[in-house]
Amino acid sequence: MLGEPVKTTATALPSQVYPSRVNGSRSMANTVILYPGLTVSHFVPMVHLAGALLDHGYAVSVALIDPAVNGDPAFRAVVARAVASMPSLRFHTLPPSEDALTLIAPFIPRYLDIVGRHNDRLRDFLCSFTRGVHAVVVDSLSVEALGVVKRLGIPRYVMFTSGAAALAAFVQLPSVLAEVRRTFQELGDAPLELFGLPPMPASHLLGELLEDPESEIYKAAVTALYGIPEADGILVNTFESLDAGVVAALGDPRCLPGRIMPPVYCVGPFVGGVGSEAKDRHECLTWLDGQPESSVVFLCFGSGGNHSAEQIKEIAVGLENSGHRFLWVVGNPFSDDQDFDALLPNGSLDRTRGRGLVVKQWVPQAEVLHHRATGAFVTHCGWNSVLEGVTAGVPMLCWPLYAEQKMNMLRMVGEMGVAAEMVGWQRGLVEAAEVEGEVRLVMDSEDGMELRARAAAHKEGASVAWSDGGSSRAAIARFLADVDSRQPQTRGDR
Repeated sequence: MLGEPVKTTATALPSQVYPSRVNGSRSMANTVILYPGLTVSHFVPMVHLAGALLDHGYAVSVALIDPAVNGDPAFRAVVARAVASMPSLRFHTLPPSEDALTLIAPFIPRYLDIVGRHNDRLRDFLCSFTRGVHAVVVDSLSVEALGVVKRLGIPRYVMFTSGAAALAAFVQLPSVLAEVRRTFQELGDAPLELFGLPPMPASHLLGELLEDPESEIYKAAVTALYGIPEADGILVNTFESLDAGVVAALGDPRCLPGRIMPPVYCVGPFVGGVGSEAKDRHECLTWLDGQPESSVVFLCFGSGGNHSAEQIKEIAVGLENSGHRFLWVVGNPFSDDQDFDALLPNGSLDRTRGRGLVVKQWVPQAEVLHHRATGAFVTHCGWNSVLEGVTAGVPMLCWPLYAEQKMNMLRMVGEMGVAAEMVGWQRGLVEAAEVEGEVRLVMDSEDGMELRARAAAHKEGASVAWSDGGSSRAAIARFLADVDSRQPQTRGDR
């Protein structure tokens, strides 16, 4: 969500169109256009949505801002895997903007600038469908494009890639701004009262909203949040039993006074990767095969989850002292050619050899979490990771880093009841003693057993949601019925 790191570059790739196969009896007049975001965590759920639409017999085209705009190799790789592994999808890279991109700017203003510069390209692409477009689904960070879709008279929807609680907070925050007499930054840990949500410390909001209200960052974030309810409907990557209370609140007029909240469709959980990262099975899975059931603590902090050298040493000491098996994916804070052993306490790797595995590179997170040996998950609380932990039925330890992760953490520890918090993140350093203690709590204590039981219950709920007659299948059906009810429709001036 907001605040994810994106590296921009002016280098553009040529526009490419990949052939598609129309499923079922529907014609190209039943094409749904998806307009995904420019980060892995926003792109992957949209591709999973594409698969669900294909299963319902719709033709799906994906409009892409050139992946080269994002300097992250992982993003370009996942786009390439989606193209290679989903031949039924039609991928179209929008022509690059003729204007120079704003390369040196904070994340949100830069992101919105990129999207805005491609509005005309998106419009031209939509107009190229001579038999019309059934609907357009845009990423929640690309809501400015909703205006383009509206002017063409095409039904417009948002894919919200975080949970329902984050959505409820995001749509209310712009109006809350008019009510508070101090800035969110000045409120500090003072609780915010938002409809349908428990009190939340202002300090746990998006980092962009803790900036000066006159700053470009702050204004851009508010603009992005305000635009979400302008859609005809919002698809959320969650499932109803996980967020039932919040979903009910989103349907209450008190949630968004003075505005109309569009229908919310809980269509998740969309979890796991796209295509195959490698031909060979990852070494960490082979290592897990040799470990006892539910015995391994898995630590992974997402693509932006690098820690300082000091923090890495504290984690290493805590894991060693806990006595538990662990699989630790480390984000290297320095260059790839630096000796990683030098970052750890002397002899740490030797002393934990056999019961611990440390890797620097990518691992198939969903597969690791679903492995029988995995017993707990230390996570940065990115929503995709939360859902992968939930669908695996694994209790979690929360270590939020950026974006809406602090908000997700409150939900995981509170209403969901599947996690405990590493409180040291608030001080900027989680010390070894806390790492040791929290690992033992989740793996050894009665509290940990309760977390595990609730995680197992949510796992079952996730499974039921996508079974025949499940809530997510029903939500997809309601969404498509709403789309169909808006056809035929007089298109706007093209």
